[in-house]
Amino acid sequence: MPENPLNVAVIIGSVREGRIAPVIASWLVGQAGKRDDVALDVIDLVETRLPGELKGHFGGERPPEVTALQPRLAAADAFVVVLPEYNRAYPGALKVMIDTYHAEWQAKPVGFVCYGGMSSGLRAVEQLRLVFAELHAVTVRDSVAFQSPWTMFDAEGHWPKDSAGCDAAAKVMLDQLTWYARALRDARTARPYAS
Repeated sequence: MPENPLNVAVIIGSVREGRIAPVIASWLVGQAGKRDDVALDVIDLVETRLPGELKGHFGGERPPEVTALQPRLAAADAFVVVLPEYNRAYPGALKVMIDTYHAEWQAKPVGFVCYGGMSSGLRAVEQLRLVFAELHAVTVRDSVAFQSPWTMFDAEGHWPKDSAGCDAAAKVMLDQLTWYARALRDARTARPYAS
């Protein structure tokens, strides 16, 4: 591994019972694990136990779950959000998590791995691009999108059953993400970001 790998936080953005997001995130971690320039931190919103609404956002005391996650987000050089599309939008729990923090996102790149029905989750991603722009984050152009991923298990239960195209899409997204992560990390080191 390089001397100074990029810290990439993979955020599992679904909290629904029976979700397929952890399966997809595990696949992504396997793809990123083929690289020698990243160190991964998987953040599952189910495990963070963040409140379902913003609390202490405007100067009040924050719950311990919120303060516990803050250093992990601050340490990240980049983020990959794994998310479903629900009713043409992203999950509410993901939005609350994003809105709970601010400086942690600034001047850092965000990539997306999305899934859903006919749109493969891309409508949710397009909305999140606007959210992250407001937080001064940079979203990478190429996403990895899965249409009906629950149909992509093989007879032995492995996912995805036809991985060549998926693997290639992940490489493109990760290449863009790491380029921006390195450039922005160097820029933040040379000059603190002014929001």
